[in-house]
Amino acid sequence: MNKLHLLSALFFIAATFGSVAQSDYTVSSPDGKLKITVSTGKEILYSVTHGNDVMVAPSVISMTLGDGKTFGKNPNLKKQSVREIKETIPAVVYKKKEVSNHCNEAVFEFKENFNLIFRVYNDGVAYRFVSALSKPFTVKSEEATFNFAGDPRGFIPYVRLESGVYDSFESQFYNSFENVYVHIPLSEWDSKRLAFAPVLIEGANGKKVCITEADLMNYPGMYLYKEKSGKGLKGVFAPYPKEIKQGGHNMLQGEVQSRESFIAKYDGKCNFPWRVIIVSSQDHELADNDMVFRLASPAAAKEDFSWVKPGKVAWDWWNDWNIYGVDFHAGVNNDTYKYYIDFASKNSIGYVILDEGWSVKNAADLYQVVPEINLKELVEYAKRKNVGLILWAGYYAFNKDMEGICKHYSEMGIKGFKVDFMDRDDQPMVRFHAEAARIAAKYKMLVNFHGTYKPTGLQRTYPNAINYEGVFGLEQLKWTESVDQVTYDVTLPFIRMVAGPFDYTQGAMRNANRYNYRAVYSEAMSQGTRCRQLAEYVIFESPMNMLCDNPANYMREPECTEFIATVPTVWDKTIALNGKVGEYVTIARQKDNIWYVGSLTNWDQRTLELDLSFLGSGSFTAEIFKDGVNANRAAQDYKKETITIPANRKLTVNMASGGGFVMKIVGK
Repeated sequence: MNKLHLLSALFFIAATFGSVAQSDYTVSSPDGKLKITVSTGKEILYSVTHGNDVMVAPSVISMTLGDGKTFGKNPNLKKQSVREIKETIPAVVYKKKEVSNHCNEAVFEFKENFNLIFRVYNDGVAYRFVSALSKPFTVKSEEATFNFAGDPRGFIPYVRLESGVYDSFESQFYNSFENVYVHIPLSEWDSKRLAFAPVLIEGANGKKVCITEADLMNYPGMYLYKEKSGKGLKGVFAPYPKEIKQGGHNMLQGEVQSRESFIAKYDGKCNFPWRVIIVSSQDHELADNDMVFRLASPAAAKEDFSWVKPGKVAWDWWNDWNIYGVDFHAGVNNDTYKYYIDFASKNSIGYVILDEGWSVKNAADLYQVVPEINLKELVEYAKRKNVGLILWAGYYAFNKDMEGICKHYSEMGIKGFKVDFMDRDDQPMVRFHAEAARIAAKYKMLVNFHGTYKPTGLQRTYPNAINYEGVFGLEQLKWTESVDQVTYDVTLPFIRMVAGPFDYTQGAMRNANRYNYRAVYSEAMSQGTRCRQLAEYVIFESPMNMLCDNPANYMREPECTEFIATVPTVWDKTIALNGKVGEYVTIARQKDNIWYVGSLTNWDQRTLELDLSFLGSGSFTAEIFKDGVNANRAAQDYKKETITIPANRKLTVNMASGGGFVMKIVGK
């Protein structure tokens, strides 16, 4: 009897004969290595094993409604169903053209008008609650627990507040979802502080567990915390806002003044988000995981998103409009933006962004444009140059009239919006993201969510939701002296990037080693080598990818600029070749018939042997950028050369401290 038939028989027995106080059900992954065991008695527990290793110890899950009823306490199983899902998902804007969706799924249907769905893949498990209620209700709380044996270490992205005061969870629900990772045993978790997902936990035998969520469409996002006592982590969810006041950065944020006693409200039947537990045997598997994308709601069948055009963006804000060698005053004005447009056009860069400053400050009104900017003139100029314009928008201003703003600016010829300063993930804010993507799609506009939480798959539902921030990106180096960005760079591919793309904004032409780095706001620099910046365009997933530095600097670096401008932003295939969290990573990506391979290291000089057997048969040449012999001293030192890929497909790569390596491979 195979595993699925056995599972069906167990379900049948439990549903038919009510004398069993508690029943255990096991669902296995298609390859049989990963298993989830679900126990139903007075409460519902689940546990996850991989081979002989316990990845998640028995953990309770439930959901309490506003009327006192609870999904998961003393549940009565009514019936069940089991199926194998095996399909290929086409992807419009993603790191792969096609995604394999192969899992075993079990659905528990309970008499208390709720279902519980479990899916087990070869690389992770997920579960979600489904409400079968036909009348309005509220969710008071959700019990999402993740218990672990012993005291494992984790990579923890604590919520970071400017005040540095963490006296309540309430204060932490208003944050930018940006921080580096603290690598500590869970017993050392600061119980006063929340962490935002994804969170990575070290398991037995070098295995890892990455916790996040997917298909978050109309529910608060999940934070995690560790009680002083207890064996693991618990989910925390922001209560529903009762009163919101305009305020914050330039009056562009919605600041919650008070909250309700519940976390979400619904009119009736609904699907809740997937709780996602990704399991890897080797670290590099995390850098190429598709769980969040698989579990997200697909785009509506009637919708055509072929108009969505990913690409590069010449960006103004990081370089502070600090161009030189021109005969006009640089700043937020038409002359400056025509200069950016000319640069983009010359280098086949698809977009130029007008970041904060083009609309009247403190007005929170996107119809009010500063007198120095003539948008219609810029749009026409850019159109003649085959460049699209994207506008920055503060959340509060955009949310006041999304429909009107999208209609007005799409008719003008604007291609999309970079929406910023949401800084919350309660239910109304999560709903805003879906609504913004929907309305923008109606007018064939892109949307890049900045100042926001991690992606949860909305980019599959609305492929015009082309990028998210929720990352401790290069902008931090404009003002932060003490940060270790280099170590962060080789940590986030295994954690934050698991959730989806991010707006990191790489591409600095001023580069510094760990001793020479300084935070300079208007002439910012990166930590690590020049080749590191180039490699990040391959390593980091970002369908709308910024060129953070100014055109004047790029013009002095034609070799690097050509590479940055031409490397793709979406891919046909992605293969993570090697990596260790916090130390190094190598990823290969293919677009059409060209492969790109990038490597990053931490502050350690490193030699890696790359296995390029994925190339298959034939002869190949590679254009490579590698750290120069003096890159440890002068971080901008690099060497470009062309090589023939060895017949044995083995290539040795040397990287300087904080270094990188990147190559473009073509067949002869």
